Amino acid sequence: MTGIPSFTGDASPYGGGDPYADYRTAEFPFTQYADLADRRLGAGVIAANDEFFAERENLLKPEAAEFDPEHFGHKGKIMDGWETRRRRGASAAEPHPTAEDHDWALVRLGAPGVIRGIVVDTAHFRGNYPQAVSVEATSVPGSPSPEDLLADDVKWTTLVPRTAIGGHAANGFAVDAEQRFTHLRVNQHPDGGIARLRVYGEVAPDPAWLNVLGTFDLAALENGGQVEDASDRFYSPATNTIQPGRSRKMDDGWETRRRRDKGNDWIRYALVAESAIRAVEIDTAYLKGNSAGWAALSVAAEGSEDWTEVLPRTRLQPDTNHRFVLDAPAVGSRVRIDIYPDGGISRLRLFGSLTEAGAARLTARHQELGG
Repeated sequence: MTGIPSFTGDASPYGGGDPYADYRTAEFPFTQYADLADRRLGAGVIAANDEFFAERENLLKPEAAEFDPEHFGHKGKIMDGWETRRRRGASAAEPHPTAEDHDWALVRLGAPGVIRGIVVDTAHFRGNYPQAVSVEATSVPGSPSPEDLLADDVKWTTLVPRTAIGGHAANGFAVDAEQRFTHLRVNQHPDGGIARLRVYGEVAPDPAWLNVLGTFDLAALENGGQVEDASDRFYSPATNTIQPGRSRKMDDGWETRRRRDKGNDWIRYALVAESAIRAVEIDTAYLKGNSAGWAALSVAAEGSEDWTEVLPRTRLQPDTNHRFVLDAPAVGSRVRIDIYPDGGISRLRLFGSLTEAGAARLTARHQELGG
């Protein structure tokens, strides 16, 4: 956690106006990675010991937490997060909770992966946030139930030790654990509320599953594809282009600002491993007056900047899914899409299969991570 600001202590009571005006946050070094707890990937909060004031599912909402000072229900103030009741001690003689008392929630990651950083966001929880949090992780195959995860034989690894946090703040924690995890246990000590949970990291897919599939989307986030870099992220992140499913609205894709020069925009991807690409989909769904005009696709080997064009500059139509069958399989570990001159695409799909070398590399990495 070296170098990451710590937001301990209370936030000021809400005084009206913009509820985010005094929100405390920072630039965290790990947010370049995908959010493994994204609902679009299949993440979920599968259990919590208490959710009296606000439901556990709110933790993984993709949008920022909202605050309505006049929104009350029959249990009290309605908060956009996960909030537990106030803990009490055992008796009048001991009215306070013990040092061990805490609330917890079990989170299934949308895709197993190596976690690089966690944000515990207490936005709008000013006097009702937990005094401290801790986060543990485990790797359990299949689709375990909450009872399976809470069994005595499940090994949990501490990613964030019990640490004091601040209210109305994005509390960030860097993680240094080179392991593959599938589930988290988020603990708040002793009670309180958390608005959002973000779990940034790299997807580590199961090689056996991909081997059985044979042909699959080699760039898909859920299969281990990543965005290396992009020329512009002004309106929306480039990672949207490799999210599961089709885009359902304009900001669910990648859109750049308007260019006023003679250049072009681009995204570079790392595929799951060395692969042979045989078919390409470039989707501009919901991008109508702002879709890219043309696109070209190139591949390169891992660590190489020697790009080979496999799809020449091709006209794109607005709000359309374009499909291309390549004349010959394009072999590489990296892909670059160039759009001209600017605009956006909603999804990029690269269908093919792993090469023998790529499959071997992926299997070795899976074993290194404890898979």
